[in-house]
Amino acid sequence: MDLFVGVTSIATDPQWADRGEDRFRDYWHRTAVGALNPSAQVRRDALARLLPRMAIADRVTLTDRYLHVRGNLRGYRIHLGSGNIMMEPRRLPVHRPRTRRHRRLHLPFEDDPMLSTILSKAIMLAADDTITDPTVLRQFAA
Repeated sequence: MDLFVGVTSIATDPQWADRGEDRFRDYWHRTAVGALNPSAQVRRDALARLLPRMAIADRVTLTDRYLHVRGNLRGYRIHLGSGNIMMEPRRLPVHRPRTRRHRRLHLPFEDDPMLSTILSKAIMLAADDTITDPTVLRQFAA
């Protein structure tokens, strides 16, 4: 049930457009960039063990709520609860295109799909100068 609620929440969709009169703005903000819930805290602990062993270890820093990624073009931070990406120094969100041809990173602990999402985003952003997807590139130019 936790997984269902987590992946269907409006807070995991930075492109959520049906905001009405901002009646859910506070909820979205608390969940999208706020304090980590218990599942996200476990995810943070898993990342703390995984990241030092990865090829991008020298390009990432783990803080209380974010995974900071140093790309070749700019810096990014990925919220460990929602997986939302913010470009630094500006606070613009980056959205990975959702296409069928996008290959997913498969990890042995698929019970937390957000963990694999965060890792795949970090790997992509660490090599941001090699991104060719027009959808992502338009967001960088915004």
